[in-house]
Amino acid sequence: MKISVIVPVFNEEKTICEIVKKIEAVNIEKEIIIINDGSTDGTAERLNKINSEHIKIFHHKHNLGKGAAIRTALKESSGDIIIIQDADLEYPPEQYPNLIKPITDGFADVVYGSRFLGVHRVFLAWHYFGNKVLTFLANILYDTMLDDIETGCKVFKSNVLRDIKIRSNRFEFEAEITAKIFKKRLKVVEMPIIYYGRDYSEGKKITWKDAIPAIWALIKYRFID
Repeated sequence: MKISVIVPVFNEEKTICEIVKKIEAVNIEKEIIIINDGSTDGTAERLNKINSEHIKIFHHKHNLGKGAAIRTALKESSGDIIIIQDADLEYPPEQYPNLIKPITDGFADVVYGSRFLGVHRVFLAWHYFGNKVLTFLANILYDTMLDDIETGCKVFKSNVLRDIKIRSNRFEFEAEITAKIFKKRLKVVEMPIIYYGRDYSEGKKITWKDAIPAIWALIKYRFID
C-alpha cells in the first residue's frame, strides 16, 4: 500500500528539513505532500532547497490554518493511506509501520496515536486538562471512549478521509474530523505513541483560545453536516 504523508507547516524553519529527512528514512512506499501555510520565517527558503521525486511542495500565500492546509494536500494525494504529520519534531515518523498496521490488517478505518498511552514528555498541565475536557465532551456526544482527541497523529484510509467534507480552517479540524468519523460509525483504533512535546519557547503554537472553536465544532457537528 502506498502512504501519503501530509505535512502542514507554518514557521518551522528550524525543524522542517529534519522532519522531512525522518519521514524519508521510514522504509515504506510513500509520497510526502508539504503545505507551506503562509510562513513568514525562512521555511519557504528551506523548502525550496528540497529536491526529491517523492516530495510535493505547495505554498499558501497567507496563513489559512491546519484544516485549510490539509484540504489543499488532499487534492494532491494519491496514497491508499493518509498520515497527517506535524512539521515539528513532536511526533517521530519512525512509528508509521505500527500506526498503519491496524488498517493494513483490516481492523481499522482510522488510527489515533494517543500521546497519553505511550512515552511522552511530562509538562504543560493546562494543555493536558484542556485536552481531557475536549476528549470527555467528544466521548459523551459521540458515545465513544477516546483518550486523546487533540493528537496530531492521525492515520486514515484515504477514501475515508476524502469522503469527509472538511470545513474547519484551523486547529478545530481535530474536533471536526473526530465528530464526523464517529457519526459515520467508522472503525477507529487508538494506539500508544511516542510524543516529544514542545513548550512555547520552542515554537508551540496552539493555545487555550483554540479550545473554544473546538468545543463549538464538537457540538455543532453532532447535529449538522
